[in-house]
Amino acid sequence: MIAKTPPPPYYAVIFTSLRTEGDNGYASMAEKIAALAAEQPGFLGMESVREDLGISVSYWKDMESIAQWKNNPLHRQAQQLARSKWYAAFKVRVVKVERDTTMEMGEE
Repeated sequence: MIAKTPPPPYYAVIFTSLRTEGDNGYASMAEKIAALAAEQPGFLGMESVREDLGISVSYWKDMESIAQWKNNPLHRQAQQLARSKWYAAFKVRVVKVERDTTMEMGEE
């Protein structure tokens, strides 16, 4: 599903990853983290896909909201497990969205 975001500016955290073999508790934690993120002040939405390469983009009102999310205790625990169990490699990018354009079927 495409996240419904407000008019820019807002921020995006792009998390790109390569998984290790096996689940190792990943799926359960991923569900918890997604639900928890949605409850955080400043959270605007999320999009995620996983094939061989995983890409998750979360959208935030401002940098302060991102900083608070980064330091959430359960999110910190997930970050530690990501390094030790779940990912062979990952990269995090934080960007300011200055423009977005929407097209939906049926629109001209």
